[in-house]
Amino acid sequence: MPFTKYIDLASERLGGAVLIASDEFFAPKENLLKPAEAVWKEGVYTDRGKWMDGWESRRKRTPGHDWCIVRLGLPGLIRGVVVDTAFFRGNYPEACSIEACAVEGQPEPEELASGDIEWVEILPQSDLEGDSKNHFELDTDRRFTHLRFHIYPDGGVARLRVHGEPLPDLDRWERVGEIDLGAIENGGRVVTASDMFFGDANNLLMPGRGKDMGDGWETKRRRGPGYDWVVLELGAEGTVEHVEVDTNHFKGNYPDRFSLEGCNAEVGEGAFDPDAHDWQVLRDETKLQAHTRHHFALDADEPITHVRFNIYPDGGVSRLRLRGQVSEEGWRARKLEWLNTLPEGAAKEAFITCCGSTRWADTMVEQRPYASIEALQQTADEVWADLGEEDYLEAFSAHPKIGERKAEGDQTEKSKQWSEQEQKGAADASNEMLDALLEKNVAYQERHGFIFIVCASGKSADEMLAMLEERLENDRATEIENAAEEQRKITALRLEKLIGKP
Repeated sequence: MPFTKYIDLASERLGGAVLIASDEFFAPKENLLKPAEAVWKEGVYTDRGKWMDGWESRRKRTPGHDWCIVRLGLPGLIRGVVVDTAFFRGNYPEACSIEACAVEGQPEPEELASGDIEWVEILPQSDLEGDSKNHFELDTDRRFTHLRFHIYPDGGVARLRVHGEPLPDLDRWERVGEIDLGAIENGGRVVTASDMFFGDANNLLMPGRGKDMGDGWETKRRRGPGYDWVVLELGAEGTVEHVEVDTNHFKGNYPDRFSLEGCNAEVGEGAFDPDAHDWQVLRDETKLQAHTRHHFALDADEPITHVRFNIYPDGGVSRLRLRGQVSEEGWRARKLEWLNTLPEGAAKEAFITCCGSTRWADTMVEQRPYASIEALQQTADEVWADLGEEDYLEAFSAHPKIGERKAEGDQTEKSKQWSEQEQKGAADASNEMLDALLEKNVAYQERHGFIFIVCASGKSADEMLAMLEERLENDRATEIENAAEEQRKITALRLEKLIGKP
């Protein structure tokens, strides 16, 4: 579908903002993301010059060009941008380019503007036309949080729209538990609708309450039999436990009734056909009132991926909330998508947390995307099997000795946390047992040249000491092989932790 059909990830309504700009002498940077179309005010001037509805920098008299940094309201995959130069005729930039980055949390504007951020060019320098909507379709496969928008050399741009697919904040899901599975901020989207004559169905999924009647989904007046409906894809497979139907501002045009259905469907590249799926009733036809928030508990049984919201016979609804729990399968699917779309640096850190071999982590990053958890695990085993002794030793050094906390090699914070969890059996051991483990660990390392590696999850200190004593007398080649197999098991468990639901 055309990229403009995707939502605007930089929208102010979703939390988008222009954080910093090199120059905004004639018109402020905040205008770039205004939701309304740009307007012209004939004969209106400020103390800086002609009033313009956009971002406009002064005329550059030195080398260089102007830029600004945009925080996306929702991180996601960018499918295209629209650089709108409406009403900028003799003062628009000759060209533009765009870089993107992925930085978690709330970095300061100065940090983003520094040279320490890994920026990726997603739109090379491209010519612009004045007083026009300049469309640029993009083919990105990485999840981004911020953009750096360059204009050459200076001038004015009315609006910047960044269309794409949201990829939700999984850490937020972990903290909150129950979420609105249909919300745009959680990855929900409109798949298809019977009618959107007066209002876009995507408004149903927007944050907050609607500001007016135009901020909702409204169909035309139905003159024959039937009813209107919209199909939504949830942000992840889950169980919907509560529905809220908000007819805010809809007073003489609200639906008389609604019903809700759900299904579990695999979505391919083609168009979604509502009639090709078995829908289960989540809520029978229920009366609605004007300008009211309606709340209904649902008997959630099976996890679903799609919801069909039916309104009888027509009318307008401001918001639809579908609160519930993400299923294990839904979480894993979203987390795998997150891993597949991480920028290279962040992806390498994620893999290094699972296995300390740099070559292994680099190769795992290169092999993306992974179609399934099984494909991820199989590739991990195959890459590990192809490595040499030097790579194995690097991975071994990223583990602390059994009974200790600090590794000899580099270790991420998450890896430290997982090591402590894996060695829980040793943490509860007596001082005598810890002394015995230390003594045998030292002897093992002196004999073989590397620390004793064992997949410690679920093992007691007694069991680990027995394994250590048994393997201590092996020759070095045998122990390299044994330790490599134990590392493979550790890696497999950590990949499950990386992808699985907490």
